[in-house]
Amino acid sequence: MKDKFYNYICQLQDEICESFTSIDGKACFQEDLWSRAEGGGGRTRIIENGAVFEKGGVNISAVHGPLAPAMQAYFKIGEVDFFACGLSLVMHPKNPMAPTVHANWRYFEMYDKSGAPIDAWFGGGLDLTPYYLFEEDAEHFHRICKASCDQHDPSFYPKYKVQCDAYFYNQHRQEARGIGGLFFDYLKADQERNLEQWYDFVTDNANHFLEAYVPIVTRRKDMTYTDKEREWQEIRRGRYVEFNLVHDKGTLFGLKTNGRIESILMSLPPKVQWQYDHQPEENSAEAALIEVLTSPRDWCKTNS
Repeated sequence: MKDKFYNYICQLQDEICESFTSIDGKACFQEDLWSRAEGGGGRTRIIENGAVFEKGGVNISAVHGPLAPAMQAYFKIGEVDFFACGLSLVMHPKNPMAPTVHANWRYFEMYDKSGAPIDAWFGGGLDLTPYYLFEEDAEHFHRICKASCDQHDPSFYPKYKVQCDAYFYNQHRQEARGIGGLFFDYLKADQERNLEQWYDFVTDNANHFLEAYVPIVTRRKDMTYTDKEREWQEIRRGRYVEFNLVHDKGTLFGLKTNGRIESILMSLPPKVQWQYDHQPEENSAEAALIEVLTSPRDWCKTNS
Protein backbone atom coordinates (compact mmCIF):
# COMPACT_ATOMS: atom_id res chain seq x y z
CA MET A 1 0.00 0.00 0.00
CA LYS A 2 2.74 2.47 0.88
CA ASP A 3 4.41 2.20 -2.55
CA LYS A 4 1.07 2.49 -4.32
CA PHE A 5 0.09 5.63 -2.43
CA TYR A 6 3.54 7.20 -2.79
CA ASN A 7 3.46 6.69 -6.56
CA TYR A 8 0.01 8.27 -6.62
CA ILE A 9 1.04 11.43 -4.76
CA CYS A 10 4.09 11.85 -7.02
CA GLN A 11 1.77 11.95 -10.02
CA LEU A 12 -0.71 14.20 -8.23
CA GLN A 13 2.01 16.71 -7.37
CA ASP A 14 2.88 16.99 -11.05
CA GLU A 15 -0.75 17.53 -12.08
CA ILE A 16 -1.42 20.20 -9.44
CA CYS A 17 1.80 22.12 -10.11
CA GLU A 18 1.13 22.12 -13.86
CA SER A 19 -2.36 23.51 -13.28
CA PHE A 20 -1.22 26.29 -10.93
CA THR A 21 1.68 27.25 -13.20
CA SER A 22 -0.77 27.65 -16.07
CA ILE A 23 -3.11 29.78 -13.94
CA ASP A 24 -0.32 32.05 -12.72
CA GLY A 25 1.21 32.65 -16.12
CA LYS A 26 4.32 34.29 -14.70
CA ALA A 27 6.06 32.32 -11.96
CA CYS A 28 7.06 28.67 -11.99
CA PHE A 29 7.54 26.20 -9.17
CA GLN A 30 11.09 25.77 -7.92
CA GLU A 31 11.92 22.20 -6.91
CA ASP A 32 13.99 21.27 -3.88
CA LEU A 33 14.88 17.62 -3.24
CA TRP A 34 15.80 16.85 0.35
CA SER A 35 16.67 13.89 2.55
CA ARG A 36 16.13 13.18 6.24
CA ALA A 37 19.02 11.80 8.27
CA GLU A 38 16.79 9.33 10.13
CA GLY A 39 15.34 7.99 6.89
CA GLY A 40 13.49 9.17 3.81
CA GLY A 41 13.05 12.58 2.26
CA GLY A 42 10.86 14.58 -0.03
CA ARG A 43 10.28 16.83 -3.02
CA THR A 44 9.35 20.40 -2.17
CA ARG A 45 7.98 22.68 -4.87
CA ILE A 46 7.53 26.37 -4.11
CA ILE A 47 6.07 29.22 -6.17
CA GLU A 48 6.64 32.86 -5.15
CA ASN A 49 5.96 36.37 -6.42
CA GLY A 50 3.75 35.26 -9.25
CA ALA A 51 1.06 37.16 -11.10
CA VAL A 52 -1.63 35.24 -9.18
CA PHE A 53 0.09 33.36 -6.37
CA GLU A 54 2.10 35.43 -3.93
CA LYS A 55 3.38 32.26 -2.31
CA GLY A 56 2.52 28.59 -2.42
CA GLY A 57 3.90 25.13 -2.04
CA VAL A 58 2.98 21.64 -3.19
CA ASN A 59 5.13 19.17 -1.29
CA ILE A 60 5.47 15.41 -1.08
CA SER A 61 7.45 13.43 1.47
CA ALA A 62 8.09 9.85 2.49
CA VAL A 63 9.88 9.45 5.82
CA HIS A 64 10.61 6.45 8.02
CA GLY A 65 12.57 5.26 11.03
CA PRO A 66 12.12 4.97 14.80
CA LEU A 67 9.14 6.90 16.11
CA ALA A 68 10.33 9.87 18.17
CA PRO A 69 9.64 9.76 21.94
CA ALA A 70 7.29 12.75 21.71
CA MET A 71 5.19 10.93 19.14
CA GLN A 72 5.32 7.71 21.13
CA ALA A 73 3.67 9.64 23.95
CA TYR A 74 1.15 11.16 21.57
CA PHE A 75 0.12 7.77 20.14
CA LYS A 76 0.42 6.10 23.57
CA ILE A 77 2.72 3.42 22.21
CA GLY A 78 6.22 2.11 22.97
CA GLU A 79 9.28 1.97 20.76
CA VAL A 80 8.14 1.31 17.19
CA ASP A 81 9.22 2.17 13.69
CA PHE A 82 7.04 4.17 11.30
CA PHE A 83 6.56 5.08 7.67
CA ALA A 84 4.64 8.19 6.62
CA CYS A 85 4.08 9.67 3.19
CA GLY A 86 1.80 12.38 1.92
CA LEU A 87 1.17 15.42 -0.20
CA SER A 88 0.59 18.78 1.47
CA LEU A 89 -0.20 22.04 -0.28
CA VAL A 90 -1.01 25.63 0.58
CA MET A 91 -1.59 28.39 -1.98
CA HIS A 92 -1.77 32.07 -1.02
CA PRO A 93 -3.09 34.23 -3.87
CA LYS A 94 -2.03 37.89 -4.07
CA ASN A 95 -5.55 39.21 -4.66
CA PRO A 96 -7.51 39.44 -1.37
CA MET A 97 -10.68 38.47 -3.24
CA ALA A 98 -9.15 35.06 -3.98
CA PRO A 99 -9.08 32.60 -1.07
CA THR A 100 -6.16 30.68 0.33
CA VAL A 101 -6.51 26.93 -0.09
CA HIS A 102 -4.98 24.07 1.87
CA ALA A 103 -5.06 20.34 1.25
CA ASN A 104 -3.31 17.26 2.56
CA TRP A 105 -3.56 13.53 1.88
CA ARG A 106 -1.37 11.12 3.84
CA TYR A 107 -0.70 7.50 4.76
CA PHE A 108 0.91 6.23 7.98
CA GLU A 109 2.19 2.80 9.06
CA MET A 110 3.76 1.55 12.29
CA TYR A 111 5.80 -1.62 12.83
CA ASP A 112 7.15 -3.51 15.82
CA LYS A 113 10.89 -4.05 16.15
CA SER A 114 10.69 -7.28 14.16
CA GLY A 115 9.27 -5.30 11.24
CA ALA A 116 5.74 -6.68 11.53
CA PRO A 117 3.00 -4.11 10.76
CA ILE A 118 0.93 -3.18 13.79
CA ASP A 119 -1.17 -0.29 12.49
CA ALA A 120 -1.94 1.68 9.31
CA TRP A 121 -4.29 4.47 8.34
CA PHE A 122 -5.08 7.27 5.90
CA GLY A 123 -5.88 10.89 6.65
CA GLY A 124 -6.34 14.18 4.87
CA GLY A 125 -8.83 16.65 3.47
CA LEU A 126 -9.06 20.12 1.98
CA ASP A 127 -10.31 23.49 3.22
CA LEU A 128 -10.82 27.05 1.99
CA THR A 129 -9.82 30.30 3.73
CA PRO A 130 -11.42 33.36 2.11
CA TYR A 131 -10.65 36.95 3.08
CA TYR A 132 -13.87 38.21 1.51
CA LEU A 133 -16.92 36.00 1.44
CA PHE A 134 -18.45 35.02 -1.88
CA GLU A 135 -21.21 32.59 -1.07
CA GLU A 136 -21.18 31.04 -4.53
CA ASP A 137 -17.51 30.14 -4.02
CA ALA A 138 -18.19 28.50 -0.67
CA GLU A 139 -21.14 26.59 -2.11
CA HIS A 140 -19.11 25.40 -5.10
CA PHE A 141 -16.19 24.24 -2.93
CA HIS A 142 -18.46 22.29 -0.60
CA ARG A 143 -20.55 20.88 -3.43
CA ILE A 144 -17.42 19.32 -4.95
CA CYS A 145 -16.33 18.06 -1.54
CA LYS A 146 -19.73 16.43 -1.11
CA ALA A 147 -19.61 14.86 -4.56
CA SER A 148 -16.25 13.24 -3.80
CA CYS A 149 -17.77 11.73 -0.65
CA ASP A 150 -21.22 10.70 -1.84
CA GLN A 151 -20.03 8.14 -4.36
CA HIS A 152 -18.40 6.24 -1.48
CA ASP A 153 -20.82 6.84 1.39
CA PRO A 154 -23.48 9.58 1.80
CA SER A 155 -22.62 9.79 5.49
CA PHE A 156 -19.04 10.89 4.76
CA TYR A 157 -19.65 14.52 3.78
CA PRO A 158 -21.66 15.60 6.85
CA LYS A 159 -19.29 13.71 9.14
CA TYR A 160 -16.03 15.01 7.67
CA LYS A 161 -17.43 18.50 7.15
CA VAL A 162 -18.18 18.78 10.88
CA GLN A 163 -14.75 17.39 11.70
CA CYS A 164 -13.18 20.04 9.45
CA ASP A 165 -15.10 22.84 11.15
CA ALA A 166 -13.94 21.53 14.53
CA TYR A 167 -10.31 21.00 13.54
CA PHE A 168 -9.55 24.24 11.68
CA TYR A 169 -10.67 26.37 14.61
CA ASN A 170 -8.62 28.95 16.48
CA GLN A 171 -9.85 28.21 19.99
CA HIS A 172 -7.95 31.15 21.42
CA ARG A 173 -9.82 33.45 18.99
CA GLN A 174 -13.17 31.65 19.14
CA GLU A 175 -13.38 31.62 15.34
CA ALA A 176 -12.78 29.26 12.43
CA ARG A 177 -9.74 29.64 10.21
CA GLY A 178 -11.94 29.59 7.11
CA ILE A 179 -15.16 28.16 5.70
CA GLY A 180 -14.01 24.55 6.02
CA GLY A 181 -14.27 21.62 3.67
CA LEU A 182 -13.36 18.07 4.69
CA PHE A 183 -11.10 16.65 7.37
CA PHE A 184 -10.62 12.95 8.06
CA ASP A 185 -8.04 10.95 9.96
CA TYR A 186 -7.33 7.44 11.24
CA LEU A 187 -9.15 5.79 8.36
CA LYS A 188 -8.25 2.20 9.23
CA ALA A 189 -9.27 -1.23 7.97
CA ASP A 190 -12.33 -2.45 9.88
CA GLN A 191 -15.42 -4.59 9.40
CA GLU A 192 -16.89 -2.11 6.91
CA ARG A 193 -13.88 -1.13 4.76
CA ASN A 194 -10.40 -2.41 4.04
CA LEU A 195 -7.37 -0.25 3.29
CA GLU A 196 -7.92 -0.57 -0.47
CA GLN A 197 -11.38 0.94 -0.11
CA TRP A 198 -10.00 3.76 2.02
CA TYR A 199 -7.30 4.30 -0.61
CA ASP A 200 -10.02 4.65 -3.24
CA PHE A 201 -11.88 7.22 -1.15
CA VAL A 202 -8.83 9.31 -0.25
CA THR A 203 -7.46 9.39 -3.80
CA ASP A 204 -10.89 10.18 -5.20
CA ASN A 205 -11.10 13.11 -2.81
CA ALA A 206 -7.67 14.31 -3.95
CA ASN A 207 -8.67 13.90 -7.59
CA HIS A 208 -11.52 16.39 -7.02
CA PHE A 209 -9.22 19.08 -5.58
CA LEU A 210 -8.54 21.04 -8.76
CA GLU A 211 -12.23 20.95 -9.67
CA ALA A 212 -13.04 22.44 -6.26
CA TYR A 213 -10.49 25.28 -6.28
CA VAL A 214 -9.49 26.25 -9.83
CA PRO A 215 -12.86 27.79 -10.83
CA ILE A 216 -12.79 29.95 -7.69
CA VAL A 217 -9.29 31.34 -8.07
CA THR A 218 -9.90 31.85 -11.79
CA ARG A 219 -12.99 33.96 -11.01
CA ARG A 220 -11.30 36.11 -8.38
CA LYS A 221 -7.66 36.52 -9.42
CA ASP A 222 -8.19 39.62 -11.60
CA MET A 223 -10.72 41.49 -9.47
CA THR A 224 -9.83 45.03 -8.44
CA TYR A 225 -9.06 45.71 -4.78
CA THR A 226 -8.02 48.58 -2.52
CA ASP A 227 -5.15 49.05 -0.08
CA LYS A 228 -7.65 48.68 2.74
CA GLU A 229 -8.78 45.29 1.41
CA ARG A 230 -5.16 44.20 1.08
CA GLU A 231 -4.58 45.26 4.69
CA TRP A 232 -7.54 43.12 5.81
CA GLN A 233 -6.10 40.16 3.93
CA GLU A 234 -2.81 40.53 5.78
CA ILE A 235 -4.57 40.79 9.15
CA ARG A 236 -6.54 37.61 8.42
CA ARG A 237 -3.36 35.89 7.28
CA GLY A 238 -2.11 36.49 10.80
CA ARG A 239 -4.89 34.25 12.09
CA TYR A 240 -3.80 31.63 9.57
CA VAL A 241 -0.27 31.74 10.99
CA GLU A 242 -1.62 31.46 14.53
CA PHE A 243 -3.51 28.28 13.71
CA ASN A 244 -0.60 26.63 11.93
CA LEU A 245 1.90 27.33 14.71
CA VAL A 246 -0.38 26.72 17.68
CA HIS A 247 -2.86 24.02 16.70
CA ASP A 248 -1.97 22.22 13.47
CA LYS A 249 -1.07 18.57 14.10
CA GLY A 250 0.88 18.25 10.85
CA THR A 251 3.14 21.17 11.73
CA LEU A 252 3.68 19.84 15.24
CA PHE A 253 4.39 16.33 13.94
CA GLY A 254 7.03 17.69 11.58
CA LEU A 255 8.69 19.74 14.30
CA LYS A 256 8.72 16.81 16.75
CA THR A 257 10.12 14.31 14.26
CA ASN A 258 13.04 16.43 13.09
CA GLY A 259 11.20 17.35 9.91
CA ARG A 260 12.61 19.71 7.32
CA ILE A 261 11.83 23.17 8.67
CA GLU A 262 11.64 24.94 5.30
CA SER A 263 9.06 22.44 4.04
CA ILE A 264 7.08 22.54 7.27
CA LEU A 265 6.85 26.33 7.36
CA MET A 266 6.23 26.81 3.63
CA SER A 267 2.53 27.07 4.55
CA LEU A 268 3.05 30.50 6.13
CA PRO A 269 2.02 33.53 4.03
CA PRO A 270 4.74 36.03 3.04
CA LYS A 271 3.13 39.29 4.21
CA VAL A 272 1.17 39.35 7.47
CA GLN A 273 -0.07 41.93 9.96
CA TRP A 274 -1.02 41.81 13.61
CA GLN A 275 -2.88 44.95 14.67
CA TYR A 276 -3.85 45.38 18.29
CA ASP A 277 -7.53 44.53 18.91
CA HIS A 278 -8.51 45.08 15.29
CA GLN A 279 -12.27 45.05 14.75
CA PRO A 280 -14.03 45.28 11.38
CA GLU A 281 -16.55 48.04 10.78
CA GLU A 282 -20.16 47.14 11.52
CA ASN A 283 -22.15 45.86 8.52
CA SER A 284 -19.01 45.76 6.37
CA ALA A 285 -17.84 42.99 4.04
CA GLU A 286 -15.15 42.23 6.58
CA ALA A 287 -17.73 41.85 9.35
CA ALA A 288 -19.75 39.50 7.12
CA LEU A 289 -16.75 37.17 6.93
CA ILE A 290 -16.31 37.16 10.71
CA GLU A 291 -19.98 36.28 11.14
CA VAL A 292 -19.49 33.12 9.07
CA LEU A 293 -16.27 32.23 10.88
CA THR A 294 -18.03 32.32 14.23
CA SER A 295 -21.13 30.44 13.08
CA PRO A 296 -20.44 27.63 10.55
CA ARG A 297 -22.99 27.17 7.77
CA ASP A 298 -24.32 24.17 5.89
CA TRP A 299 -23.10 25.25 2.46
CA CYS A 300 -24.67 22.29 0.68
CA LYS A 301 -28.13 22.68 2.19
CA THR A 302 -29.61 24.13 -0.98
CA ASN A 303 -27.78 21.61 -3.17
CA SER A 304 -28.57 18.37 -1.38
